[in-house]
Order: sequence, then C-alpha cells, then structure tokens
Amino acid sequence: PPARSAERAKAVLAEVIKAFGVPENAQRMEEARDNACNDMGKMLQFLLPVATQIQQDVIKAYGFSSDGEGVLKFARLIKSYESQDPEIASMSGKLKAMFLPPMTLPPHGAGTGGVAAS
Repeated sequence: PPARSAERAKAVLAEVIKAFGVPENAQRMEEARDNACNDMGKMLQFLLPVATQIQQDVIKAYGFSSDGEGVLKFARLIKSYESQDPEIASMSGKLKAMFLPPMTLPPHGAGTGGVAAS
C-alpha cells in the first residue's frame, strides 16, 4: 500500500530526491531546463514532464500508481506531513527547487515562517 506514515513518506521522498541526482536524470533535467530558458510556460512544457517521470519511476515501487495521479497523490501526502515534520518540509522544498524556477514573490503571511521582514 502507498506510504501512510511520516517515516515512510520521508524514505520515499529521500529516494525521489536521490533519483534527481542520478547522472542520466540530472542530464535530462538540465536539457529540459535549457529548452525552457526560464520561461514559465516552457518550464511546464519541458521540465515538468521530465520531473514527473523521474518521480513516477521511484514512487511506483511504493504502491503509488505510475501515472500523473500517483505523483499528485504523493505530492499531497508529502504536503500533509510538511506541517508536522520539519525534515519533510525541508526535503520537500529541496525537491521543488529541483524542478520549479525560483519564484521571487513578495511574502504573503502564511507559509513564510510567520516572520515578517521589517
């Protein structure tokens, strides 16, 4: 069955992050990033499918379906543990940073650690 505990979620998340570091996957991500040229629309077009595929290859061994739905379920599971487990929150941030361009958005209260810059 799919991961149900924080420990198991953390283990799967660690595997996924490791998968992005595998040379052939890193190469695929790099090519997709080059094709996207920091254009958000192109990021979704080129980078997201590669990132999704890399995640699918890992999480299907943990009982998630090997399609987009499986990746969404995995993402929701991780999100559900982020508030309870700072390590999962940190790993999740690291994972997102691998395939989402750095966003320069003004802080909007929730989710910024609750500390407003003065």
